[in-house]
Amino acid sequence: ELWLCRRIYTDACILSALVQDAAGKLLEAIGTLDYALIIAGAAGESRFEIIHGLIDAFQAPLREASPVVATNDGPEEPVEPLPTTLASSTFPIPRISEPSFLSFQSTQSKAPFIVPGYAQGWPALNEHPWRRASHLRAASGPGRVVPVEVGENYLSDKWNQVIMSWDAFLSSLDFEDQETCRVQVEGIQYLAQHNLFTQMPALEDDIEIPVYAYACLTSDGRVHQPPSNERQLVINSWLGPKGTISPPHTDPFHNLYVQVVGQKTVWLAPPCRDISRILSPPQTSSPLQNTSRCDIFAGEMDAEFATLVLPHAIHATLNPGDLLYIPAGWWHAMRSERTSFSLSFWF
Repeated sequence: ELWLCRRIYTDACILSALVQDAAGKLLEAIGTLDYALIIAGAAGESRFEIIHGLIDAFQAPLREASPVVATNDGPEEPVEPLPTTLASSTFPIPRISEPSFLSFQSTQSKAPFIVPGYAQGWPALNEHPWRRASHLRAASGPGRVVPVEVGENYLSDKWNQVIMSWDAFLSSLDFEDQETCRVQVEGIQYLAQHNLFTQMPALEDDIEIPVYAYACLTSDGRVHQPPSNERQLVINSWLGPKGTISPPHTDPFHNLYVQVVGQKTVWLAPPCRDISRILSPPQTSSPLQNTSRCDIFAGEMDAEFATLVLPHAIHATLNPGDLLYIPAGWWHAMRSERTSFSLSFWF
């Protein structure tokens, strides 16, 4: 029944967009089609292709009338490493050379690691730079809308979700070609855990799926549950300003996390019983049983945390091109140190 409701919603959006197009409301029509992708996943046979065909057709006269020129003045200037000190962690995440596929599958997948500069060859860091808002606008075209979280983080009482203009969202961020925010906003806005490529497939041409995502890893089924889609792979985008925080939480997927733009501080802890007891919320206090209310980016930690969690926690700051591997079930938290664009590959 849920799938049927999604298909009906998708078809209603397509019909509404055609009516808006007939009335000359091209921008509204494009946004309506985005709603079908965001809310209903373009449910129904060939609906995904139909929607993107219509978006391309509706955007064509708009692109011709107001072309967006994607600029690229050369490689990114080297990013200065940030000194990372956290009261909640003492030890660094290991940084290793790029392992072979067989080495990853047999041994390296047992614990987290960082491969520095893994994605430095991606177009997203070179000829199609995501650090430039002009490229993101050119790749998406006009009229697009995206889902955005508003608030400090999703545990905040004032947290909310909205669907807003992609152009306005980009205008609120600092980019290499847009150093001063063009739009001032209230509260932190964060495009989080969203499969942006379903809306903007052209952006997927700018990246490469890490080969490790195709590994068959032995794991405890109580901890690891591969994605249920046909590919058994979910690619999510995370784009937001300095200060965006993902609180400590666990996921049932193995995660290959690639930093594309900006820098992000990462905190990890293993899923052992004592650590999970301290970090997990009381059973009756929150529907988010995989998310901790412990503020690991704050100052002093209490004595129990210092005794049982601190000796096992690890941390690092990711730079553009770095790949971080997080095994399923590990606690992890993130904090953006500047405008940041990251991708997670769940498998």
